[in-house]
Amino acid sequence: MKTLISMMWVCLLAATVSAQTVVNVIDNGIRYCESTLPYDGGILIANFGTEELNPLNTEGKGYIVLHKDGKNEVLIPADGHLSAPKGMLARDGRLYVCDVNKVMSYHLADKGSEPLTIALPEGHLFANDLVADGRYLYISVTNTGTIFRVDISNPSRPSTPEEWLKVAGPNGLLLHDGALYVASYPADGNTTDAHVVYRVANLEKPVAEKWMDVPGQYDGLALSSDGKALYVTNWTPAGVSRIDLATRALTPLGIDLPQALVGPADISVKDGCIYIPDLPNSRVVVVKE
Repeated sequence: MKTLISMMWVCLLAATVSAQTVVNVIDNGIRYCESTLPYDGGILIANFGTEELNPLNTEGKGYIVLHKDGKNEVLIPADGHLSAPKGMLARDGRLYVCDVNKVMSYHLADKGSEPLTIALPEGHLFANDLVADGRYLYISVTNTGTIFRVDISNPSRPSTPEEWLKVAGPNGLLLHDGALYVASYPADGNTTDAHVVYRVANLEKPVAEKWMDVPGQYDGLALSSDGKALYVTNWTPAGVSRIDLATRALTPLGIDLPQALVGPADISVKDGCIYIPDLPNSRVVVVKE
């Protein structure tokens, strides 16, 4: 299997597009950043804030920065509620943040108020990403292969999470044209042919179908500005690829950096640029599409 995967990546790398232009590297005030999110004309960056990289820590040092107009401002300080903040979603005046075995919900108009906690059942320790459609919030949990659903029609009183769908190592989530795309990451580090990108065509009758079949350790998903492709991050080999929505062809992007990407995580696209959090390197690399 390892030999086959290596051969496939050799073929893919031969088709790598020319190097993307790096326009910025955001590292000031950044400490183990896992995710990004366009917000209020800038980009939110979620940070662990710990001395050592541990995605399951419970130290309460997590914080969220707003990068805007070339400056960083702390939007959510290290208030003890966040330890390893990952995927984020802004909706109906609230910021939802995945964090280990829960989702925190912050009131954006009153950030000093006590945030709400949406607790996941015991053992679901790797809450990773979230999207919303209609009245439901969908939450991926990588270590148990579960996507949960929460009714947030009343944001101040979300429902108890219910198991919605089982998928191998669900990590990054993306909604596009009514379908849910799921990036699969092996929680134990052992990549198999189950770790690909899945598509759920009908949210009312969810079935996860393999949408592309190149195995990897996939993390973040984002839609290209032209709406013709998805970007996906991969930890092995570390990088970002473009998947054509029409043909499903996967093409690794060439990104020329003095220090190569090590752990590209939950990416975002804004104003023709891809924002790539490089988690172990405590930086966000910004490249043109």
